[in-house]
Amino acid sequence: MRFYKPLYMGENAQKKRFSLIQGIRRGKLRPGAYVIIPAVNGNNILEIYPSAELLLPYYRKQDFLILGIGLGYFEALEVARQIVDDMYKKTGGFDLAEFLEEQA
Repeated sequence: MRFYKPLYMGENAQKKRFSLIQGIRRGKLRPGAYVIIPAVNGNNILEIYPSAELLLPYYRKQDFLILGIGLGYFEALEVARQIVDDMYKKTGGFDLAEFLEEQA
């Protein structure tokens, strides 16, 4: 699991930034935390998962790029909206790969 730099954080998540990131890295349960990752399928841009889901064996084996973290589902939606807004402003479209390349 990798974290995008700069990592998008919701307002409440920002207050607990260090403990959230370390907890997710170490595989500890972080109730109420949601992660935003690039979509696995080709039909979407982003996907939102509860951080607890990352503790399941299937997800532990995957190499996810975590783009953002929100505390609570609605904050995660707001973070995802911010990512999509930034992507559209920088690329003029909805190409996540292009956006991530430009940010690097």
